[in-house]
Amino acid sequence: MNALRAVNPHLWRYKWHLLGGIVFVVLSNYFGVWPPRLIGASIDLIAAKIELLNDPDARRETSPEWQSFRSELLYFAFLVIGLSILKGVFMFFMRQTIIVMSRRIEFDQKNELYAHFQKLSRGFYQRNRTGDLMARISEDVGKVRMYTGPGIMYMINMISLVVVVVGAMLRVNAELTLYVLIPLPVLAWAIFRINKEILQRSSSIQQQLGILNSGAQEMFSGIRLIRACGLEPLFRKQFDDDLDEFRRRSLRMSRADALFFPLILLLIGLSTILTVYVGGLQVEKGLISAGNIAEFVIYVNMLTWPVTSLGWVASMVQQAEASQIRINQILLEQPEIDPESGLMVDIEGGFRLENASYSYPGTEHPAVQPINLILKSGETLGIVGRTGAGKSTLVELLLRLVDPSAGVVMVDGIDLRNIHPGHYRSQLGYVPQDVFLFSDTLHNNLLMGNPNATAEELDQVLGDVRLDSWVNRLPDGLDTLLGERGVNVSGGQKQRIAIARALLKRPAVFVLDDCLSALDADTERHILGSIRKATRRCTTILVSHRISTVAHADHIMVLEEGRVIQYGNHAALSQVEGLYKSLCERQQNDPVSIETSE
Repeated sequence: MNALRAVNPHLWRYKWHLLGGIVFVVLSNYFGVWPPRLIGASIDLIAAKIELLNDPDARRETSPEWQSFRSELLYFAFLVIGLSILKGVFMFFMRQTIIVMSRRIEFDQKNELYAHFQKLSRGFYQRNRTGDLMARISEDVGKVRMYTGPGIMYMINMISLVVVVVGAMLRVNAELTLYVLIPLPVLAWAIFRINKEILQRSSSIQQQLGILNSGAQEMFSGIRLIRACGLEPLFRKQFDDDLDEFRRRSLRMSRADALFFPLILLLIGLSTILTVYVGGLQVEKGLISAGNIAEFVIYVNMLTWPVTSLGWVASMVQQAEASQIRINQILLEQPEIDPESGLMVDIEGGFRLENASYSYPGTEHPAVQPINLILKSGETLGIVGRTGAGKSTLVELLLRLVDPSAGVVMVDGIDLRNIHPGHYRSQLGYVPQDVFLFSDTLHNNLLMGNPNATAEELDQVLGDVRLDSWVNRLPDGLDTLLGERGVNVSGGQKQRIAIARALLKRPAVFVLDDCLSALDADTERHILGSIRKATRRCTTILVSHRISTVAHADHIMVLEEGRVIQYGNHAALSQVEGLYKSLCERQQNDPVSIETSE
């Protein structure tokens, strides 16, 4: 249970719930062990007076013997009922403390995982599949909850009940107790043998469940492409294969679980037989009474559930162990950029790069070779180049989504590595190539840029990106619900919504990473004009294949294979032989064409 030590701080946080649960478990079992003793005494009472009650005169309701006999039986009956009620009350409190504790731990673990997911770097998400991460925060945390709730509760119940019941049995007859408990070491040995197999099979099931979730998530996300290309049979077969593997692993786990219960029932049955046989011999010798045998049979049956639950709890603990290992793997992941450290400074947007370069992990060729750049606050930088030239990687350096492998990236004279990343990015307006819209209303998607924006500001940015007339035609207007990832809007509308969201933020630095590709030339000109007007006092970085997008920029950087091969403004670069002039000539007759690789 090494991995489950990670749960101990959560248990300590709710120690009073756990302590209260232990007390209630002990009290419940204490009151539960008395009824068998009373039932045994009742049987002895009946056996003692059976001959007396055979007398017709003694069976009269008016006879003192009958009234005494009935009163004693009623006394025993009411005591059994009262003790059973007390046991039930404390059992209710037991569940209200320990099960509630497990739900709170589950809540804390999910929040802890979610918060850690938000801190991890982009590379982590490139190495892991979404479905598998979802399985860890849902299925794996659920398995751990079963350990912190029912698992702990039944373990405490089993230990306390065994102590109380065995103590009561020893009080009656030690020899008979030893015979009854003979099967228990065999049970412990069987559980020990099967535990390792359960752990391995449980871990295998959780891994396959992650694969299943990832496949389903990818299929749902790409359903339009799948249908458009007629790929349904291919994906159906892949999902069926993954599901068959999950079924096969689950059946192997079920077979391991199935060994417990028949074995436990067999051993409990053996204990009952030993109780009746050995107890009968003890009665013949006059060492115990017939009521004691009945008492022992009830005790054995009281031990049936705790001993039976032993296998279930052992399986539960092993599954929780396997799940906690997967959870710990996430929590032990360290972000490449510490999200909690750095200066909380408000930036003006002046950038300086000194021999800044970046290489992706596991690659030899740098995506961005040493770059030197000075960009003053309020200026506009255009970045152009062929596909794979390093444009987006350079933007990620400026956004501090990654840190340079060598060199320095500074803003307002401060090394970006010394600035709090969250506070820094909150001052940026970023529109990526792959626009992401949330499954929420159009209004809420826009307000993610600035939750405190007024209706007038909202109307202004909608006009700036030419979305106002489209919004007015929508039946629900701004309350229109966008599908997952904006599935019910066009590519151009997605881009304009994302630009409006960034503009509404009123950022210190505005970054557009090739996000105008789905717009026509007239709409592009209008939006660029609105952007220049809205971002007059902020630094703007434009990444594009289109010359028309960057032509107005104060500085234009031309990249090829991560190197800066040209630098200047549009007027100068368009007169010099090179890639920029080539792009200008190619796009002269088609201003919305996208440069294709040669």
